[in-house]
Amino acid sequence: MENSKSNSQEHNQMTNSSEGNRAEIKKALSSAALSLCINLLLASGKGAAGILGGSSALIADAIHSATDVIASAATCFGLWLAGKEHPSFPYGFYKAETLATLFTSVVVILAGYEIARRAFLGPETIPNMILVLPVAVFSLVISIMFSLYQLRAGKQLHSVALKADARDYMADGLSTSVVVIGLIGTYFGLKLDRWAAGIVAIFVFWSGGQLLWRALRDLMDEAIDRNTERKIISLIESHPRVEYVEKCLSRIVGGRFMVDLDVVIRSHSFEMAHRISHWLETEIYRAFPLVVMARVKTQRSQSAHLLRFTPVKAPNGDIELHLAKAPWFCIETVERSSNKIIKREYLQNPHWQAETKRGFLVGKWLLGFKPDQVFVAREKEGTASALLKEAGIEVLLIKNSDVG
Repeated sequence: MENSKSNSQEHNQMTNSSEGNRAEIKKALSSAALSLCINLLLASGKGAAGILGGSSALIADAIHSATDVIASAATCFGLWLAGKEHPSFPYGFYKAETLATLFTSVVVILAGYEIARRAFLGPETIPNMILVLPVAVFSLVISIMFSLYQLRAGKQLHSVALKADARDYMADGLSTSVVVIGLIGTYFGLKLDRWAAGIVAIFVFWSGGQLLWRALRDLMDEAIDRNTERKIISLIESHPRVEYVEKCLSRIVGGRFMVDLDVVIRSHSFEMAHRISHWLETEIYRAFPLVVMARVKTQRSQSAHLLRFTPVKAPNGDIELHLAKAPWFCIETVERSSNKIIKREYLQNPHWQAETKRGFLVGKWLLGFKPDQVFVAREKEGTASALLKEAGIEVLLIKNSDVG
């Protein structure tokens, strides 16, 4: 019955995680669709003004924006595919976003080559400032504003594709700012239009190269950053029954994380070890929203000694009937094989007079010592003993009136 309950909780956790990720992908897809429309507007506006106004730099910038149209379309497709499920792909389609980013990077690099070729081999023209300058300034404002919007959406929705799209908009804004400067220089008699187009090509090459590098790292199953990995290990090892994390394998998939851990625990039964592994997985999902799949494999280990806590009224005094109301605890280090007490000391309970949540506070305090056993004098289960049992601690009934 208990095992069935644990499986049900795991299933609910996985279901909630999956539904949350699909909701995020749906919102990200809406942002990507909006990006596609804006890129179409920018590319067509710059292209028309560049051709009619005779500006090589603005035409180059229009080509850059045209590649963004392809990039946004690829992002939409990647996000749409990432939200699908299929039994043949048990790890999901999260890397579809990475493939979209990879395709985007190749298109952007090719666009950079075409812009550079037109800048240095194409005919030199004198642009019509009245037409091209307002279009360039308007495009600059739109690119910067939407870049900030898309970056915020990417962070909130944990979408690597939206973050890549935001950086591409920022690169587009920087290249458009160069166009604006070149046009202003041309207005004052400096022939900067061709050079502005060349600088735009450099921006495009750099942007495409960064996107390509990020996509390749993701496709090669790059591990998550060490700081996050250490935090996950620290969370696992804080559990009162965990000895240590033996191995932690992780990888990035479409900006999300998968972790696989081998954990050594102190447990008196296989059933308890099974429960602890599910609890640890649930805690990982709760504490790290970017984790879409967590697997904790437990190995049982028993040390030569065990740590036993007994509630008492005073050092060397009688046992306290109420666990949470015990002013003191007798802490015994016991040899497991012979049950011989090797060491005994007394520790004062800092929460025994707490007016509210006393059982919760005492239970959490005891868990911090990672005990193996806790003796109680009554069978009635309170909050403190319930917390201990839930964490896998043996709560044993003692009939003696004296400690030891």
